[in-house]
Amino acid sequence: MPVVVATWYGGDETPTVVAETKPVVRVLPQNPYVEKLLNAYDDVIRELMHDTGIPGAAVAIIRDTTVIFQQGYGVKSIGGSDSVNHRTVFRIGSVSKCFAAMLTAILVEENVVHWDDPVVKYLPDFQLKSPEYTRQLTIRHLLSHTTGLPYHTYTTLVEDGMELKEMIARLKDVNDGPVGELYSYQNVAFSVIGEVIHAATGKTYEQMLEEKIFRPLTMREASATYEGILYHPNVAHPHLRRHRQWKEIAISDKYYNVAPAGGINASIQDMTQWMQAMLGNKPHVISRASLDTLYKPFVRAASRNRAYRKIGRIKNNYYGLGWRILQFPNDTLIYHGGYVNGYRSEVAIYPKDRIAICILANAPGDVTDTGIPLFMDLYLERRDSIQWWDRQLEIPLAFHHAPMRP
Repeated sequence: MPVVVATWYGGDETPTVVAETKPVVRVLPQNPYVEKLLNAYDDVIRELMHDTGIPGAAVAIIRDTTVIFQQGYGVKSIGGSDSVNHRTVFRIGSVSKCFAAMLTAILVEENVVHWDDPVVKYLPDFQLKSPEYTRQLTIRHLLSHTTGLPYHTYTTLVEDGMELKEMIARLKDVNDGPVGELYSYQNVAFSVIGEVIHAATGKTYEQMLEEKIFRPLTMREASATYEGILYHPNVAHPHLRRHRQWKEIAISDKYYNVAPAGGINASIQDMTQWMQAMLGNKPHVISRASLDTLYKPFVRAASRNRAYRKIGRIKNNYYGLGWRILQFPNDTLIYHGGYVNGYRSEVAIYPKDRIAICILANAPGDVTDTGIPLFMDLYLERRDSIQWWDRQLEIPLAFHHAPMRP
């Protein structure tokens, strides 16, 4: 006997009973409330682009496993006509720290390293000023900015172009405090993880990024070198505001010497692939258990972007492993921002509803500063309607044994 299946086709909301010898696949109508949300958000971004004059940007949004929005805005260079598209490359600045934490988590899964391994296990010559703190410092402390070092230790040397190994060797000359207790944002100390990974695997940090993240996630434009962006044929050029006008500046080689902290280049298409993994949709690359570890609050850390207060009252601010964590009364948002060389980036994960959003821009300003909080505000206003519509479509396929109807 054939199976009678209730199904919907396209935008038709009326169930149609059809006789089939096997179940058919439902093609569900698109949630109209999601569509309205995205149209409203597109208007917001276009208005921000117009009001700020920022030359170019790219935005991507994932809901559950579906890319619901991916859009380029503006141009790669002020005054030009070459539009930003989904494969245009930007520098992502400190969002690179999220990649460093992810790569470490993958190596923890593979039993290559462990979160609480002392740094000196891999770098025997590594020293802080205090021998006791040197022995206590672990991988977890590097990635949570709890090394005990002063805020932004040696970032000036990063900008001078000093080699990472030389900057690390100088950490022994800096007054340090207790390890693992207080948050103090770092670039040099954070990037020690790159040397740890090199020592543990025998491969450079950049090689391991390619092998464990870029290639498995098909991040075709992604790289972690100056040459990787300088010679790419599809690049958004950086800009700064000078004399009330946006001016294009040169792509700099600064911060590639601390690649784990700020050296990744990527397109919005690359970031979309990566966000799928950060939502737990790529378990062959990174497990959800590892993501839970990255997103778990580790140390109190004040939020640097006050625009997130638009979403609601923030109860607590934390840093996990490579990620900032904002706790609201009923929700948690995981995010990180980046700025380098005139490029600005922002990425956020909303685990409760399995949403991820990323904004890349070739100039700093309100597009990236406020773009994610504005999206979350729009989404939370519509969440009940969006979820109500989804529930209407959660009618299970009815399988009945019935005679064939003429």
